[in-house]
Formats: sequence, structure tokens, C-alpha cells
Amino acid sequence: MQKSRIDLAAIIDLDPVGIDLFRGNSPNAGEQRVFGGLMIGQAMFAACRTVKAGLPHSLHCYFIHTGDPQVPLIYKVERLRDGKSYSTRRVTAMQRGSTIVSVMVSFHKGEKGAFEHQDKMPEVPGPEHFAAEELSKHSLYPDLPEIVHRYYEPDRPVELRPVEIGRYVGQKTEDGRVHMWMKAATKLPDDPALHICALAYASDLSLLDAVMARYGRTLFDERILSGSLDHAMWFHRPFRADDWLLYAKESPSAQSGRGLARGLIFARDGTLVASVAQEGSVRERR
Repeated sequence: MQKSRIDLAAIIDLDPVGIDLFRGNSPNAGEQRVFGGLMIGQAMFAACRTVKAGLPHSLHCYFIHTGDPQVPLIYKVERLRDGKSYSTRRVTAMQRGSTIVSVMVSFHKGEKGAFEHQDKMPEVPGPEHFAAEELSKHSLYPDLPEIVHRYYEPDRPVELRPVEIGRYVGQKTEDGRVHMWMKAATKLPDDPALHICALAYASDLSLLDAVMARYGRTLFDERILSGSLDHAMWFHRPFRADDWLLYAKESPSAQSGRGLARGLIFARDGTLVASVAQEGSVRERR
């Protein structure tokens, strides 16, 4: 039976259950924990529902407890500020009465600025070079782990196409910089706020894996224990999350059982649309 594509907009959507109170669910009830990107995306969606003007320009998130996929997620929004240019919301995600995630979201109505610059997009082949039919021709294809093959299964809300596939079979990336093409698997409505929430969801996919690139290892290694501690993101310019975006990732530091990963997200035309930073616990099983 052919698998159908999963609508990312439906996953992020929430049910209002009170004043500034929303309920969401995890689509993967069989997993051990709730995906962090899901909680970020849903928290931002909840915040957006309480702001009349402006779009998110930044978020700062702390993961406090592991979420249970079998229990509904309750999001409480606090309206901290509604100014002429900026608005601020604090969103608390709860399960069984306990806080599991805390997110701060800042909104900006937009304005014309005097200064404009951005980093240049890395020169890597386009996503069509990493399609499943192209990947199957690669000499490393038979040795790739099952998780990489899963990237190309249609029953995923976000399509992923890794560029440096050699690192999945032990090749080291000396400078620690890795790249991945990604986009929502289905067409999304023409709602800029929804596209921002969708990108926030996708930004947590394999970002922390950049920590392992220098060692020729990945977080898919069963000897590695990892988990996100926090997540920060800044949205710079308009984009569509259902168009191909290049996620350029690096890890400038790892120490004391923690690793820092940073990412820049570019549209295909080279526009820098977002920046990401995340620190996580990265340990080796003893």
C-alpha cells in the first residue's frame, strides 16, 4: 500500500480549550518522547493565535522535561507585551500539570531598515542531486543506515535530503560543517505565520547531529545518548517552508557532555531566511 504524505500544517494545528489556552497532540504516539520541534512549532502556533499584527522574528526555548507522546500537550500563552512595533508572548507547554517546555516568542510588525546584509549561501549541489533515484546510484548507497533511507519515505511531514552522505558511513567532516536540503512534504496555505511555525518545527531535525560530524559519527549511533537542552531561532526574511531550503549546520564547540550547534537556513535563491542555535546533551554510553 502506498504511503500518503503527512500534512505538516495539520500536525502544528491546535484546538482552543480556553482563553489563551490550546491543546495539541503528538502524531507519533509510539515514540519514546515527543519530538522537540513539534513542541516548538505548536508553541509558536499558539502564540501567533494571540497576536493581531506582526510576525515572529525570534524564539527562545528551554526543554525542561521529556514529553510523553501518548498524553495531550496543553499550551498556555501569557501576553507579556503589545507595543507599537514589538509584541512578546511566553508559552508554557504542560502535561499532567507539569511544565515540560518554556518558549519566549517576540513579534515584529516590520519596518524599513537603514542597513541590510547577510552571509553568502554555501555552494552545494541542489536538492535534485540528492533525490532518491540519484542517491541509489551512489557507491555508498548500500552501506547507508536505515535511518537515512527513511528520509526518503513519503510518510514524513518534512522531506530531508542530506548533502554529505559519506558521514553516515564513518567519513569525518574536518571543519564540522554539514548541509541538508529540506521542505514541508505537502503544500501549505498562504499564511506567513504558518510557514514560520513549520520552519521552527523543521529546524530541530538533526541539528544536533552537527556535533558528531568532526568524528565521523552521527546521533543515530546507538552508542550515543543525546537530547536538546535549549533552542533559539531568528527569522530574517520572507520564505515558504514548502519550497526547498538549505540548512547549513556547524558545531563550534563540544565539552562537558554538551555540544553547541548553529545553523543558517537559505532559500534556493541564496536569501538567508533564518538562523538557529541549539545546545544539547551529547554523551557516549558506558
